[in-house]
Order: sequence, then C-alpha cells, then structure tokens
Amino acid sequence: MTSTAAATGPTADPGTDSTASAAARAGILPAPDATTAPVPARRHRLDDWRPEDPEFWRTTGAPIARRNLIVSVAAEHVGFSVWSLWSVLVLFLGPQYGIDPAGKFLLTAVPAALGATLRLPYTLAVARFGGRNWTIVSALLLLVPALPMAILIEPGVSYGTLMVLACLAGVGGGNFASSMANINLFYPQRLKGWALGLNAGGGNIGVAAVQLVGLAVLATAGAAYPRLVPAVYLPLIVLAALASARYLDNITGIRNERGALREAARDPHTWVMSALYIGTFGSFIGFGFAFGQVLLVQFGDRFGTPLDAAYLTFLGPLVGSLVRPVGGYLADRYGGARVTLATFAAMAAGAGLVYHASRERSLTLYLIGFVGLFVLSGLGNGSTYKMIPAIFRARAARSVATGELDPDTAQRRAWRLSGALIGIAGAVGAFGGVLVNIAFRQSFLAYSSADAAYLAFIAWYALCLGLTWAVYLRPSPRRLPGV
Repeated sequence: MTSTAAATGPTADPGTDSTASAAARAGILPAPDATTAPVPARRHRLDDWRPEDPEFWRTTGAPIARRNLIVSVAAEHVGFSVWSLWSVLVLFLGPQYGIDPAGKFLLTAVPAALGATLRLPYTLAVARFGGRNWTIVSALLLLVPALPMAILIEPGVSYGTLMVLACLAGVGGGNFASSMANINLFYPQRLKGWALGLNAGGGNIGVAAVQLVGLAVLATAGAAYPRLVPAVYLPLIVLAALASARYLDNITGIRNERGALREAARDPHTWVMSALYIGTFGSFIGFGFAFGQVLLVQFGDRFGTPLDAAYLTFLGPLVGSLVRPVGGYLADRYGGARVTLATFAAMAAGAGLVYHASRERSLTLYLIGFVGLFVLSGLGNGSTYKMIPAIFRARAARSVATGELDPDTAQRRAWRLSGALIGIAGAVGAFGGVLVNIAFRQSFLAYSSADAAYLAFIAWYALCLGLTWAVYLRPSPRRLPGV
C-alpha cells in the first residue's frame, strides 16, 4: 500500500492447549519428554495462539511470528515483482512488435486491473484455507503468467497473446492482500503497525526490484531477450512456495466476520478513504507501471536505447517504498488527516511541476517532479493507512460517551469495521493504477502527449485535498477527533 490492508475481518479464537505444547508443535521448544520420546514433526498448525498475552508472546509467540513475517515478506515481494513485470517488459517491445504507445499503456493497465479485483477474495482466502496453505497456492499461481511469458514473448507474437499474458500477471497483485491479512493475525495490536508496515514495504519494493532485473537483462543480453526477465522469477517463485510450505503456519479457529464487508460498504467513510487511497497507493502503483514507458515517449530523443531509460525507472518506486513508514510515523505524530492534506497539496504541486517540465522539455525538472510524486505517494500511503483505524477509534469513543455502546462492544466493532474498510480501500485504491495508465493512454491518443493526464492528476489531487479537509479537518460538531 499498499498498503492496502490488514484482514477484512478474520479473527482468532483462543484455544485450550498449553503454551509449551503449542511451542513444541511449532518447532520452537522440545516435546515435554524429549529424552525418551521422538520429537514429532511440525504440523504447521497453531491451535493455541494468544499474541495479546505478554508471557505467551515473550516465550512462544514472537519467534513464530517473526519466522512467518520473514517468509511472508519474501513471498509477497516475489508476487509484487510478477505483478509489476509489464512495467519492464514494455521497454523491450521495440518497433518489431508493432505496438504503439497507447497499446503499451493498455498492457500495463490490465495487470493492475486484475490485481485490484483479486484483493478482496485473496484477503478472505486466508481465513477460508489457512495462511500457510493459501500462501503456497498463491505463490504457485505466479507460475501461470511467468512460465508462458518466459516462452512466448518474442517478435511475431500477437498483441492479443500479450494482452492475455499481461492480464494474468495481475495474480501477483492479490498476494499483497492475503499476505497482509495473514500477518495481521500473528502480531499483537501494539506491534501490528510495525509488522504490517514492514510487510507492505517489502512487497512494494518488488516494483523497483523487477525494474533492476530488467535493467540487468538489458545491460547484459540486450533488448532482444525480454523472455529472460520472467525467466529470472521462475526459480524464485518455486523457492517462495517451498519456503512457505516449510516455515509458515496456519492459525486455527480463524473466521471471516460475517457482514463486515457489507456493513463497511454502507459507511460513507469507506468511500471517502477509498478515494484518498486511489490518490496515494493508486498513484504509486500506476506511476510504477507507467514511468519507464512515459519517459521513453516524452523524451525518446534523449535516450538512445531502452537501457538508458531503465537506469532511471527504478529510482522512483524504490524511494516511494522506503518512505512509506515515514508517512505512518508523521501521521502518528501530527495526525493522519493533516499529513494526508499536506501530501495531496504537495502532490498537486509535483504534478504541476511535471506538467511544466513536459511542456518545456526539461528532463531534469521532469525527473525531479516525478520522483517527488513517488516520494509523496509513499508518504500518503502511510498516512491514509493510519487514518482508517483512527476513524473507528474516534467513533467508538463517541458511542461510549453517548451511552450507545459499552467499551468492549465499541472496540470490537471498531476493529471489525476498520479491517473491512482497509480491505475495500485496498482493492479500490489499486484500481488507481488502472486509471493512471488509462489516463496516459487516452492523453497520447488524443493529444500525442501526456499533458492532459498530468492535468487530470492535478484535478484529482485537488479533489482529494478538499475531501480530506471537508470530512476530517473542517471545524464541525461532527468532526472525528484524532484522525
């Protein structure tokens, strides 16, 4: 976020097994009679999981959660890279492929669309099938696009085939949502922000990583071998699946909260936050997919080969991923809505700078503006993500103060709806990546430049700024404190 989101409602029921036996099953502690009985094989099933219990967390929970987080970050990183493959592959599609810039932007839009669509079902799959089980399956599903891409992409392949392959790459976008939902279950409330931020950042860096892989292929094999880029990921996908099978665990007693998504969908805050997330995460993933192609089209005379442009394309996604936790930190200190408001104001100015640089043909200003947009979208990812639980905490406090709900019921409802809102906003926000690429496509079709797209981005950021102020910062008796 993408981040997008934590679980859309899966919760854990505490079991009755002892801490020692749970740890023995997890492979952390030996069986009670290890000297006389063989140590049983790990069952990858946690029947007793109590991360909010300090003693359980210290002695048993933390090592298990850490192991699951490390493998989850690795598997999600590979998924994000596969999702982003076409941001690189379009740089290889020279004149011999017969595809114009509008057609290439469509190739980068369709994986974003499928990835966004899969986010909700992937989130729900964690509770339905188990976090370990679904991570194995979702990792192996990455072979569905990667393997045929490593075989079929060469001059003479039809555009329709490329469209199908690009669409299939969208399965990598769903991995982010299921990974976040799974890790959300392992950590106590006080550590969820750190764990989910690390998980999200590790995934987002996959956008920059795949572009570095593309750069390495261009520098060594040349633009004639696009198939090598997905081929690099074939062993990594298999390793991610094997590591998930070996080291991840299922937490038993997990269920999807019935009606949480339906109730959240009726809440106006869900759609306000979804619009804001389109502006932040949607911008990040959309620019990540489109940046290299836009650079080549806008300043093709400055780059002799795709390799020259590839040296620059990874920079924006990399810094945008790395600053995401900073947005969360600033939101904790100054308030999520204030940071988000400032972010959208700066993003409008950044898009304005890109528009000016495009018209003046200034590559230096263009790069400064675009990298700035990546940084700001990363900051906005963190601040909007922090706003969501704050909204429901404030509403819970108000419900308790007015006597509508008791504290425990209000807190449970806040957690339930904030999880559902995060899931919906993550899915809708990812569609922003589609909108960004479609905006570029239509702008080039209509005006042979991206200027109209930049004006559309400025207008959207201004709208998001106005929404943030009107809903969360405008002085009003209905204003939610602490958001």
